[in-house]
Amino acid sequence: MGRGKLRIYLGAAPGVGKTYAMLSEGHRRVERGTDLVVGFVEHHGRPRTQVMLRGLEEVPRREMEYRGAQFTEMDVDAVLARRPAVVLVDELAHTNVPGCRNAKRWQDVEELLRAGIDVVSNLNIQHLESLGDVVESITGVRQRETVPDEMVRRADQIELVDMSPQALRRRMAHGNIYKPDKVDAALSNYFRPGNLTALRELALLWTADRVDEYLQQYRSEHSIRSTWQARERIVVGITGGPEGRTLIRRAARMAAKGSGSEVLAVYVARSDGLTSASPKELALQRTLVEDLGGTFHHVIGEDIPRALLDFARGVNATQIVLGSSRRKTWQYIFGPGVGATVARDSGPDLDVHIVTHDEVAKGRGLPVARGARLGRTRLIAGWLTGVAGPVLLTLLLTHSGGALATDGGPGFANEVLLFLFLTVVAALLGGLLPALASAAVGSLLLNYYFTPPTHTLTIADPQNIVAIAVFVAVAVCVASVVDLAARRTHQAARLRAESEVLSFLAGSVLRGETSLEALLERVRETFGMDSVALLERESDVAPWTCAGSVGGNGGAPLPERPEDADVDMPVGDHMALALSGRVLPAEDRRVLAAFAAQAAVVLDRQRLALEAERARDLAEGNRIRTALLAAVSHDLRTPLAAIKAAVSSLRSDDVAWSPEDEAELLEGIEKGADRLDHLVGNLLDMSRLQTGTVTPLIREIDLDEVVPMALVGVPETCVSLEIPEELPMVAVDPGLLERSVANIVENAVKYSPDGLLVLVSASALGDRVELRVADRGPGVPDSAKDRIFEPFQRYGDAPRGAGVGLGLAVARGFVEAMGGRLAAEDTPGGGMTMVLTLRAAAGREPVSSPLPAQVTS
Repeated sequence: MGRGKLRIYLGAAPGVGKTYAMLSEGHRRVERGTDLVVGFVEHHGRPRTQVMLRGLEEVPRREMEYRGAQFTEMDVDAVLARRPAVVLVDELAHTNVPGCRNAKRWQDVEELLRAGIDVVSNLNIQHLESLGDVVESITGVRQRETVPDEMVRRADQIELVDMSPQALRRRMAHGNIYKPDKVDAALSNYFRPGNLTALRELALLWTADRVDEYLQQYRSEHSIRSTWQARERIVVGITGGPEGRTLIRRAARMAAKGSGSEVLAVYVARSDGLTSASPKELALQRTLVEDLGGTFHHVIGEDIPRALLDFARGVNATQIVLGSSRRKTWQYIFGPGVGATVARDSGPDLDVHIVTHDEVAKGRGLPVARGARLGRTRLIAGWLTGVAGPVLLTLLLTHSGGALATDGGPGFANEVLLFLFLTVVAALLGGLLPALASAAVGSLLLNYYFTPPTHTLTIADPQNIVAIAVFVAVAVCVASVVDLAARRTHQAARLRAESEVLSFLAGSVLRGETSLEALLERVRETFGMDSVALLERESDVAPWTCAGSVGGNGGAPLPERPEDADVDMPVGDHMALALSGRVLPAEDRRVLAAFAAQAAVVLDRQRLALEAERARDLAEGNRIRTALLAAVSHDLRTPLAAIKAAVSSLRSDDVAWSPEDEAELLEGIEKGADRLDHLVGNLLDMSRLQTGTVTPLIREIDLDEVVPMALVGVPETCVSLEIPEELPMVAVDPGLLERSVANIVENAVKYSPDGLLVLVSASALGDRVELRVADRGPGVPDSAKDRIFEPFQRYGDAPRGAGVGLGLAVARGFVEAMGGRLAAEDTPGGGMTMVLTLRAAAGREPVSSPLPAQVTS
């Protein structure tokens, strides 16, 4: 059975015509042949509303008395019993009279929807839970009857019933809403033009948001990428620099010029994880944009302009606000910049605004992404080799006393090779930038000192020009190859580490052995964090709660919200992994996303395991209750019937009973009562075991004081008792032990053949004492030895004598409660032996005694 559909007529204030529109929709559906009923409609004495109720079937209301007054409410049971296709329910936010099955009418509606019944209802905007404070500040009236926003947002259709404030006040003045004696007070207070205008705007904006959700869903389902300028959405691109606050305020002013505009601040982190953004500044900008009514978004992208444009088109934005570049003029050799690229690629559907600020052209630093992979020591060595190396080599070659300077030097070709060797070494050590610097310095020194005419930058021989050009080209190519190899090595090492981490996650998924705390601890260790917490909430408006956490003791406190953490990784709509300690690079977030997804899976697995355990307990309880009903209906009725028959016979006046007959009937009554007492006692004991209320009172006692008391109800001719006097004392609850032994012996006697005794013997084995009850009955196969201890289990389902199959279950429960053990073994020669193992008391040293030959297995 599917869930019913909900249609809501939303209004700004009472009297705009919500109920009238709902009833009109009801008439339209009835005319189309829909099975529709009126669950509850309050017409408030309005003639036109009363007329609209004619022709619609109404479910009788439920009458309630509260504090001496009579009230009527919707009869949910009657609607469910009638089971129409559609039901009309007025005033969704109404509070039911105490005594109803639900406190709120929207809860009644939710129950009808779960039953598969479509519901048409209505609501005023001031009754939405999230708008309570806003409405109170406007009207001065606090709404006590509210509906959760999530309930209304889940509606399949929301239709706004709109009316201008002037028209609504005229309707009020004509007496079409309230009675004449209330009109003046209403017009002077709640229905003032300002109040109605503000409430109308709230209703329009809230409905517009809902329509926008429908639009986004439609665009997603139909893969529409172009911008539909249905409303103004302004995307602000921020870098984490100080100019971000200026851009956010500028975008907020632009949004304020158009009603319903929205501001979305976006920070795009490079996928290489290297960023100059200040975490503190980003936090301040996040707070600022949220205070101004906007939202903050963190996006990972390899190409920042493309990532920004993809985000803007994904949210159907109409404008993008960017700041003027902070780069200096010479830094434009690295590219045109983000602003110019976004403006060039935005297309005709996106307006790009470049905003000036105080940080323009103040510099943003050189890119450090490639060199950062090689380490500081290698960088320093590379720069020294690339810059100081050519200078030292020049001094060595040109010094008059140098070995290489004799006989005119090594020659120009060899000199070029020597400088090229330094460039290659600089590339190997420091990467691309030191190698380029070495090539530039080396080419200048070659030109000035070794190319005729020397000590000038002029080159006379064209062959030398070619040699220097080839030198620079080879140096650049070698440096590029070495830098690429270094980057590939770094990527390979990182991917290897990621593969190891992901392999661990995959293995834990397959084995199902990782707990949530262990997984979060692994996250903390892997990323070097101070604390990690898995946060979740039930809905968008609900507070965050911590489902699991590690760390936070003596270090960084556990984040209570994802916004409070240094790193947050969303997992679905209502769950996030929050980490405190440092800001992670973007490349680490890929692995973090896998950890977050696994954490959600582990949490779900744990909860499912708990639910499965509860389900097993419920199933076991249901099975026991079913068996108990069967026992009550059969086994308990048999002795009751015997007692009833005997008592009726004794009270009969038309029969003269002899003393022997009366004694026999009284004996039957006594046996039936004893049988009932035995059955009821076992049932009560089993219920105590099931609820965990059995509390043993352990004390030291000899077995020969307890076991004979347990055999009182068994004929002496059926049992042989062998308990040595030298046995140590046992630590037990005497009452529970007596009841357990009695049940075991009674069961053995029940199945033992006539004429064969049940042997009850005891022996000491180390620090424990064993009590064995052996019979010569048919025995039990190994596959059924554990099953006979379950409640209401009777082997073969054909017991001799009375019983409901609880004796052994109660006995094992009592024995385990005392710290002992009860198990079944085969009796040598045929039959079954119950072995009851108890703890020996610490007061006396146990003395080993051999078991009787006839019960030794």
